[in-house]
Amino acid sequence: MRRIKKTQIAEMLLEHQLITKEQLETAIAQQKTSDKKIGQILVDLGYVEENKFLELLARQLEIPFVDLKSYTLQPDLVKLLPEFYARHFRAIVLKREGDAYLIGMADPQNLLAYDEFERILKAKINTALIREDDLLTILDAMYRRSEEISHFAESLSAELKPSDIDIFSGTQDFSSDDMPVVNLLRSIFEDAVQINASDIHIEPGEKVLRIRLRVDGVLQEQIVEEKAITQALVQRVKLMSGLNIAEKRLPQDGRFSIKVKDKFLDVRVSTMPIQYGESVVMRLLDQSADILRLNQIGMPKEIFEYYSQLLTASYGLLLIVGPTGSGKTTTLYASLNELNKAEDKIITVEDPVEYRLPRINQVQVHSQIGLTFANVLRSVLRQDPDIIMIGELRDQETMEIALRSAMTGHLVLATLHTNDTISSMTRLLDMGAEGYLVASVLRAVIAQRLVRRICMKCITDATLSPPEITWLKSLKHNEYLNVNYKHGTGCTYCHRTGYLGRIGVYELLPMVPELADALRQQDSNKFQLLAEKQPLYRPLVLAGMDLATRGITTVQEIIRMSGEI
Repeated sequence: MRRIKKTQIAEMLLEHQLITKEQLETAIAQQKTSDKKIGQILVDLGYVEENKFLELLARQLEIPFVDLKSYTLQPDLVKLLPEFYARHFRAIVLKREGDAYLIGMADPQNLLAYDEFERILKAKINTALIREDDLLTILDAMYRRSEEISHFAESLSAELKPSDIDIFSGTQDFSSDDMPVVNLLRSIFEDAVQINASDIHIEPGEKVLRIRLRVDGVLQEQIVEEKAITQALVQRVKLMSGLNIAEKRLPQDGRFSIKVKDKFLDVRVSTMPIQYGESVVMRLLDQSADILRLNQIGMPKEIFEYYSQLLTASYGLLLIVGPTGSGKTTTLYASLNELNKAEDKIITVEDPVEYRLPRINQVQVHSQIGLTFANVLRSVLRQDPDIIMIGELRDQETMEIALRSAMTGHLVLATLHTNDTISSMTRLLDMGAEGYLVASVLRAVIAQRLVRRICMKCITDATLSPPEITWLKSLKHNEYLNVNYKHGTGCTYCHRTGYLGRIGVYELLPMVPELADALRQQDSNKFQLLAEKQPLYRPLVLAGMDLATRGITTVQEIIRMSGEI
């Protein structure tokens, strides 16, 4: 690497006509009262674009310039450099190059760093120029939380005696000396909130404790080597949830509320005995978040308009179907948001009640004491409701009450665990529903899935793999073969995943007269043939491909989704 003096940088910028002499003089004058480098001052003043300046500087230094926003980092390599040195020298490990490491540096001319890096990494060092702001963002994301969690885990592990850490027997009292476990839990929750995780998984392994966070439907894993803390952590969660800490042989369910970074979380807890202790899963429900409106959940215009019209009906059944985690509850709550008016009485029957809605009477099912969906619904009908929302049609009795409620002047919204709109009819009949009754009250069925959105900060053209091309050809829709598809390369904003947030994929099947006739006849073949000819019907896979062709999601996500259909 060449050495470049401050005067050479100025001359270089002038030579390439990136700045004028007047701009340089202004920057030099400002530098007299600042500790910033001349290049940074020119960027701050808006005289030169930062990327152009850095690319030119890298060429003059004879090293590469690496844009961290579009560079895929390897966390295990990044962690080779302790946080203190990474921040002190403004550096990060980018990759292994034979017997050397490529280190990204905001100031590659800081020669003091080289000896330290070689001492720590025990290898030769090559350098690349990086943007300092991007580096600091990455260091915050990749070091801060994991270091905090590890620190609190080590503190807790140091406080536990060998007799306290048998994960198979015994109890422990955390009444006065449990600050480390509180700090550890707080750090885990703050990490989850920061990356918008929906679930926290605490899973003891044979030698380590795994903490996994589900983000946009996909788990991200962090290993904690201090497995000895498992019992303390699990018992603390069980105490907060009102569970029996002595019972480790049976699954338990509980809940608690917690405030994290100005967010009020309702936490649903499930424990289960596994081979190395107890697994804990915590579902995080943000009670401070606004309930989405129907026009905010990503429904295509034609489905939104048709479904919105159905919500104005005075009676009938609207079914939302899909597997667990497909966004059915979000669609139901968005629907209730549209229906929530002073002139209508709305009662919901849920397990659990996920979000509190003003003016709406929400009932929590409690099967252990006999408060089942069916039992609640019988009482609901005596409460003079206009609209009823049923969290799930779980059994024949609940389904029959829902159908008869829809027939007797109530608008009923419910969910069903089926894969698509057409198969939901077969499911209802298999559960014992009368075909004529379903045909009379069912207004429409919406099937849905959630797919991850491409991160708009690192979106770029995608090159499809041979298996992806083969899959596209199997759709027998040639319009999908010559499309400029997109994907995310991974950046600091999306935590290196290439995705940020999720969007719904929807399939609508209106219950038109000819479909109702086929249903009364219980002719499933005729029903399917007629359903596939409906103008508003578009299978989930094709609806998903519409999003992929628009650059909203990836072909890979649609393939993943199609595996569930």
